[in-house]
Parts: sequence; C-alpha cells; structure tokens
Amino acid sequence: MSSLNWNLRNKFKYSSLALGAALFTASPLLHASQVTIPDSALISSNSLYTNSLGNVVVTTGGGNAANVGAADGRNDDGFSGPVNLGFSLNFFGNTYTQFYINNNGSVSFGNGISAYIPDGPIGASSPVISPFFGDVDTRGANSGVVHLAQSANQDVITWDHVGYYNSHDDKLNTFQLILRGSDYSTPAGEGQIGFFYTGMGWESTDTSTVAAIGFGDGAGNSQVLEGSIQPGTAALTQNHHIWFDLSDGGVPVQPPTTPPVTSDTPEPASIAMLLGGLATLALARRKHFRS
Repeated sequence: MSSLNWNLRNKFKYSSLALGAALFTASPLLHASQVTIPDSALISSNSLYTNSLGNVVVTTGGGNAANVGAADGRNDDGFSGPVNLGFSLNFFGNTYTQFYINNNGSVSFGNGISAYIPDGPIGASSPVISPFFGDVDTRGANSGVVHLAQSANQDVITWDHVGYYNSHDDKLNTFQLILRGSDYSTPAGEGQIGFFYTGMGWESTDTSTVAAIGFGDGAGNSQVLEGSIQPGTAALTQNHHIWFDLSDGGVPVQPPTTPPVTSDTPEPASIAMLLGGLATLALARRKHFRS
C-alpha cells in the first residue's frame, strides 16, 4: 500500500470516529443558535497585526503524523498544549487560563483538536476559535509552521506560509490570531480577538474543499463568517482583517465602527456655522435691495 493511501486511510478512519463522537455529543442540541458574521465586516488590509512571530509551536499530541516533540514544528493534525494564556479569558460564559494551539487553523479550550475536515458549526465538540479551520500540513519543504508570541495580556498565534494535506507546498496560507485579556489597553478600532490574513492560496486539500471561520462553544452555539464551508473562503479573506470584542457573557461581538470625519464631511458645528453665514448673507442682500 502506498504511503499516500495509508495516510488517507488513517485520516479518514480518525475522521469517522471523530464525526461519530461529535454526532453523539451534538444530538441533544436541537435548539443551539448559529449567528452569521457578514463578510462585509472584513476590513481590507495588506499586513499581519505583527511581524514578530515568536517561537515555533512544538506539538504535544494529535492525529496523523503529529510529530510530537519535533523541534521544527512540522506536522499534520497535531496540537500543542495546554499553553498558559497569561491572562483569563471569558469565552461563552466560561473562564479559561489555558488553551491549545491546533495545527489545523484554530485554538481550543479543554483539549486539543486533531479534526481536519471543516464542518459546521466550526466542526468541534470543544470551545474553539477558528481563524481558518482547514487541513493544514506543514511537512512540505516550502511550508512554514505555526508560531506563538506572548506579551503582557496578549497572545499572537501565526500560521506562517503553511501548506496543506498531503504535504503540499505549492500554495501557502498566512493568517494570524490575536487574543487579549481584559486588562489589555485596547486601541480604538480594535478588539479582544483579531483575525488577520495576508496571502491565502488554498482552501481545497486532499481531504476537503472548503474551510471554516468563526467561533463555537462546543455545544452547538456558534458564530461563523458568511462564506464559511463554501468554496472561495481563501480569496474572501486574503488581505483582510476583522476584530471582535467579548460580551459580559463571553460571547464574541463585533466592535462598533464609526466612519472617520474627513475634510469632505463637515462636522455638525461647521455645518451650523455655514448655515448661519448663509442666513446673514441673505439678510444683507434683502437690506441692500430695499435701500
């Protein structure tokens, strides 16, 4: 049996077990809610949040070819954790101080995730944040790996020029996840959670043809980006970013956006002065014609 067929058989065997467990877990959740994040909320940009990528993420567990402990971080279906956040994060009503970094484009709470076939909502029976859940495979020679940079009240996870299953590196994706604690001094226009994308070359792999973006609580409640689990997600997100805040209950919400005042848009006070000036001019003209 060829190496490719062996890998595919093992991946699909794992997928069948995971799907069965997910269906068993999700079967009573008949009233779970799903919110669609409009793709119009994506903001055009051409850079990551930061180019300081930090340390290579070394796997501690996972599925097919997880390469546990390999210092170069190259793997397929691996994860790393638990990793200390460095702060407390209230997510869907639960407070977490640790998380897992999953090679396949997400972070999760409670346990690592080796699932590799994107599904909705967000395809996981654990609380999950997915900037781009797809079958990432970083074993190709031209593929980069996953990195983690931590600072005061902020963690940045970067999937840097990563390839896709099975060891393909002809197309690469670069995306970044920002997580912030409640004590972080958030600048105007930003939020507690950020998704950043630059070059996005793939969503189709040897095991799937789509990708998933969004949030899930592991119990069926979710928020997914419009266009998730559909062809074209890579092109949709390329050179864009989006920020989210967290509600008091830990539910992700988009921060309000206020269009900036430009030189072409007079402020209310300026409009009032302009109207006052026009009224004065009209009164002067009437007096002139009466005299």
